[in-house]
Amino acid sequence: MQKIILLAGPTASGKTATALDWARAEGGEIINADSMQIYRELDVLSARPTAAEMAVCPHHLYGTLRGDDPCSAERWRDLALPVIEDIWARGRVPIVVGGTGLYFKSLVNGLSEVPEIDPVVRAEIRATVSSETAPEAHARLEGLDPEMAQRLAPGDSQRIARALEVILSTGKSLSYWQNIPPVGGLDERDDVQILKNVTVMERARLYDRCDRRFRQMVETGAAIEEVQALLALNYASTLPVMKSLGVPHLAQYLAGDLELEEAIVLAQTATRQFAKRQMTWFRNQCGDWTPVDL
Repeated sequence: MQKIILLAGPTASGKTATALDWARAEGGEIINADSMQIYRELDVLSARPTAAEMAVCPHHLYGTLRGDDPCSAERWRDLALPVIEDIWARGRVPIVVGGTGLYFKSLVNGLSEVPEIDPVVRAEIRATVSSETAPEAHARLEGLDPEMAQRLAPGDSQRIARALEVILSTGKSLSYWQNIPPVGGLDERDDVQILKNVTVMERARLYDRCDRRFRQMVETGAAIEEVQALLALNYASTLPVMKSLGVPHLAQYLAGDLELEEAIVLAQTATRQFAKRQMTWFRNQCGDWTPVDL
């Protein structure tokens, strides 16, 4: 029986320290399940583990992809599964840690099987969506797939592009494929013991941790330097990495459109709102997981 430990939870809830303790106790290796920590350009603002923390045990899928190479839940799972198998093969315990609920869901429950997308269609859609405004891309989706357009926010360019490429390549809405029961999850295997854990923290305390952590990132100068380097790459503003917490507001500060304190307060507010959405998602989706009170 192979064992895998999952530790999900909202941002700033103390997952990294807990995962390191478990890795020491279990002979474990840590696998990232955070959609922003997978990008190499986001070290500081994604609160990626420090070099000292990564030296405690092997860490995987941190800083793996370029920011202009978007990662979906399906792609993350395809990256994570071989790593998990390799860790098991070496007699160690994989510890999957992060705040992206869909990553955990894809790993545990599997994914609905969507047919392979025509690479030509994919390239054309990605290029077109990058050149359009968000309302234009959303309007185009509405004309082809009203159901998915209703489900997706106009600014969610990554998912809009996905919905467009699916309906143009397969002739069916992404919602059609999503309604097919998922397959390929670890919960289908009788040779795997999955220990599911989710962090729990009083809301006011979590919000305070979010606020203090972001201010510290800025006051050390590291966050601003990171955004400067990111802007120098001229990535499309629609990419997930450019929408990461803190990036838009610090970019506005660097452009002279916001005072620094104003940028900090706005980013802190966005971070708290994000943490609230994460808590709601985990509460609704992980009701049978073991709460870890931090």
